[in-house]
Amino acid sequence: MKHTLDIVPLKSWIDTGDKPLIIAGPCSAETEEQVVSTAHLLANTGKVNVLRAGIWKPRTRPGEFEGIGSVGLEWLRRAKAETGLLTATEVATAKHVEEALAAGIDILWVGARSTANPFTVQEIADALQGVDVPVFVKNPVNPDLSLWIGALERINRAGIKKLGAIHRGFSSFEKTAFRNEPMWDLAVQLKSACPELPIINDPSHICGNRELLPYIAQKAMDMDQQGLIVESHIDPSVAWTDAKQQVTPAALADLLDNLSVRHPESNNPVFDDKLAELRQQIDKLDDAILKQIGDRMKIAEKIGEYKRDNNVTILQVSRWDEILEKRVQLARALSLSEDFAAKYLELLHNESIRKQNEVMNAKPVAEA
Repeated sequence: MKHTLDIVPLKSWIDTGDKPLIIAGPCSAETEEQVVSTAHLLANTGKVNVLRAGIWKPRTRPGEFEGIGSVGLEWLRRAKAETGLLTATEVATAKHVEEALAAGIDILWVGARSTANPFTVQEIADALQGVDVPVFVKNPVNPDLSLWIGALERINRAGIKKLGAIHRGFSSFEKTAFRNEPMWDLAVQLKSACPELPIINDPSHICGNRELLPYIAQKAMDMDQQGLIVESHIDPSVAWTDAKQQVTPAALADLLDNLSVRHPESNNPVFDDKLAELRQQIDKLDDAILKQIGDRMKIAEKIGEYKRDNNVTILQVSRWDEILEKRVQLARALSLSEDFAAKYLELLHNESIRKQNEVMNAKPVAEA
């Protein structure tokens, strides 16, 4: 389903020279010297458009460092005056919005915890009424596309037309190599629902460590995201928050130098013709796959009838385990990932169960 947002293109409100938007700076503003020194190093790379710094930090537990507070806004103002970099910070309350705007902060973003709470988003939106300032909205902590779109709509309805989204990954019960699972499919779904919406990537919060940053940053570029927001500290080893995921300005410059930035379209007619031919092949295969799935479900219905007539339950765990084991082995032999194969089979299995459940619990047609 498409969602219409009344927004203006990213390039109309920030000049990146046809390159990805790069927002960088420390996770937290700690001292004036730290903020200003980091800003100078970032500006000297010639690769950063916006200086970011957390002024107010929503922490998981009380007693942790919750941000330097409003005094840090003056440090950002000084950094901008000395380097020419635009400035950005997170806001979570109406008071944050008012103080940030009064200090001349150029770009605001709504954090993941705030996005998850419509009451908080609405408070921020109300404070933005009548203001012309760019706002980015991070995805909610949990993988809920409706919450993300809803937050964007609330900010947009407040009159904010310079609007974008930040893909920062999602919390997962299972522990993996990432701090927050990328779940790229949700970012793709957001782009499909809101085609004109610029989306930038936050590899720092996805990764949770600096070692994985190049991989995620490149993946974001390959997924046609319009920029990066990266945590960069003059000395990450002594950072007060999220030290493991911050990089020095020099390391950030090296990362950006090694990015391959591609384009979503080509002006080469030979390329377009070949791509159209390959896509036509894909379309035919997709049609054939769906037809075979339809045939498979008709057999599942017959199985449901047979089980019903013989008073046998729908679910037979041993049969499911056998299917999963054999088909995953086949997928591996076909160079398909085991995770993909398992998820695909689970979807098929769930649909088969639904079909059989309909058959087994259908009420008999009354005789005329």
